[in-house]
Amino acid sequence: MGYEHVVYGLIASAVAILLILLGGKPSLKPTKYQALLELYLHFVRNMLYENIGEKGYKYVPLIASIGLFVFFGNILGMIPGLEAPTANINTNLPLALLVFFYYHFEGFREHGIGYLKRFMGPIPLMAPFFFIIEIISHLARPITLSLRLFANMKAGELLLLTLVGLSIKNPFTLVASPVVLIFVIAIKFLAIFIQTYVFMFLSVVYLAGAVAHEEH
Repeated sequence: MGYEHVVYGLIASAVAILLILLGGKPSLKPTKYQALLELYLHFVRNMLYENIGEKGYKYVPLIASIGLFVFFGNILGMIPGLEAPTANINTNLPLALLVFFYYHFEGFREHGIGYLKRFMGPIPLMAPFFFIIEIISHLARPITLSLRLFANMKAGELLLLTLVGLSIKNPFTLVASPVVLIFVIAIKFLAIFIQTYVFMFLSVVYLAGAVAHEEH
């Protein structure tokens, strides 16, 4: 197995960092690009505030960075000759594990050892059973988080490559018509946005569940 996904992942990271740097410092009259960047940060802040509250603002750098990496990683798959690093499970799993370990770290930092009570359930006698169920549930999170992104990006990539291949071999077939290709490309772009949002949103939900205080 090659390491192309590492190279493409570094490219996606470099593009994201470059675009952030191009945003420059805030000004009284921001450019259209700066306004777009601020709109994105505002979107991330709202997502965190709605799920965590004002304490969620400190997670803006993490969630915003994840979103940019996943988005530009997905976009690379739309460029002929390149591959989306997010269409490789070896890219997605470490990213999902980062979220997994970080939200547990924040849970212990916020609640101390009392964080373990969240795995015990509401019934003391059933605590061992609930603990096992919760552990399995949490261990499944990075797996499902990474597989969801991988499956959607890989499937879209294979479908697009198949249609392009059919267009080259037999440009007169209905399946290879420009209308079908444009429709598939549009759906692929939609999937890129949706999967980026889903990864960001679930990361926020996991963080919220770890740091939220129980109401009595």
